[in-house]
Amino acid sequence: MREYRMEDLPHIRSWVNDEDIVGNLSEIFMFPQTYHNTESFLKSMVEGNTETQGFIIAEKDTLDYIGQIDLHRLNWRNRSATLGIVIGRKEMLGQGYGREAIGLLQRFVFETLNLNRLELEVYGFNERAHRCYLSCGFKEEGRARQKIFKHGKYHDVILMSILAEEYRETAK
Repeated sequence: MREYRMEDLPHIRSWVNDEDIVGNLSEIFMFPQTYHNTESFLKSMVEGNTETQGFIIAEKDTLDYIGQIDLHRLNWRNRSATLGIVIGRKEMLGQGYGREAIGLLQRFVFETLNLNRLELEVYGFNERAHRCYLSCGFKEEGRARQKIFKHGKYHDVILMSILAEEYRETAK
């Protein structure tokens, strides 16, 4: 993982309007993302002008862009954050990059930031992501039944989390 760079703009632009990628992401991608939207987001990450903190998931040898993993809604008082992740290169899906990035982020969250809780939401139809999160130690906390309308029907949203004590148990 590495920092965001302005050179990541064409890589991010390559997926922000690709339904195969954004169909599994939050409602922010319901409408087409303009070049300006993407550039503004990236600039805010590079300059640190946002409450979101994150990393680029990059190839180890070349540092080329694969995706991104971010912490949203950092709550220092309650020591919690929300995880967001995207693998933006379709040819890299299913190769373990997400799982590896989540493991690195968990180590950072629990061992460096000393947070107690990392949570996320996943759509019920996104079985690959759901399996990945379970394999990374996340537990299902509940379902918001038929909360979202995508692909012509209603779907559940699954709330998942991992606590620091659970991370420490699996990290041994």
